[in-house]
Amino acid sequence: MPEGHSVHRIAHQFQADFVGHPIAVSSPQGRFAAGAELINGQEMTAARAVGKHLFLEFENDLVLRVHLGIYGAWDFAGNLTLVGNTYASSIGAPRVTRAIHVGEEEREKAGAVAPEDTAFPPDPVGAVRARLLTSSAVADLRGPTACEVINFSEVAQVLQRLGPDAANEPGIESEDRIVELIARRKVPIARLLMDQAIMAGIGNIYRAEMLFRARIDPFVLGSQLREETVRGLWRDWVSLLEIGIKTGRMMTREDLSPAEFERALDDESIRYWVYGRHGQPCRVCGVDIAMEVMSGRKLYWCPNCQQGRK
Repeated sequence: MPEGHSVHRIAHQFQADFVGHPIAVSSPQGRFAAGAELINGQEMTAARAVGKHLFLEFENDLVLRVHLGIYGAWDFAGNLTLVGNTYASSIGAPRVTRAIHVGEEEREKAGAVAPEDTAFPPDPVGAVRARLLTSSAVADLRGPTACEVINFSEVAQVLQRLGPDAANEPGIESEDRIVELIARRKVPIARLLMDQAIMAGIGNIYRAEMLFRARIDPFVLGSQLREETVRGLWRDWVSLLEIGIKTGRMMTREDLSPAEFERALDDESIRYWVYGRHGQPCRVCGVDIAMEVMSGRKLYWCPNCQQGRK
């Protein structure tokens, strides 16, 4: 499932290339036809991410809410703006996507190779739930868990169910709220970190990596954790999310040299401490990484480095 950094990058791409433009909205697949009609032709006025939710606001005071879930992705094409230090093509669940098109000036700045010229807009590929189109950019949505047009009152109801977003609210007020939410819960911390009502945006990879970085036993109850430990988790999430938004990757190993960091951007096998490494030796102590299913998701941890740590 795409985690919080991906949704923020999607919001940034919409901010750069769609906000301020009238948007032709359609549903090539047909399942979003009624919703598309409500916002078709309207100017997009804002794009923002909160946790794993994307909110695209329009001039008629309606909002397109999208939650990608496990299988959803946005596929961008056209004369795109450089966001962070990479171009967006497909963000979300892994899939084969078309080549992206970007402006000549931006390509030169990034040292990118110009893609082959093709007609714009490209034909929809696959089951496209929603297509958002300007005169120079297009975004195709596939496979989301949620894709709906709502009003601002309904947006507020969604936000009330979410904990702080570390990219939007990184300060001490959010940190204090996290302490309060976790301290009273007699639930394993590994489960609490996946609860979007506590820390919005964390998914399975960040959950495992954050707990290892803090050397926390994933089965320790939230109520058993020291306050400073909880504050450290929040601060680490603020830092990791910022890196993820910038690079487009969940980069969690602080021990990498600059050259290794660059390699890790393209090589997932060296990117993580514990995630996906069941049965492989811990990078710190050499003990085999453990895995078990918790609430339907695979949890990875080091039984030695994280044993009993609070």
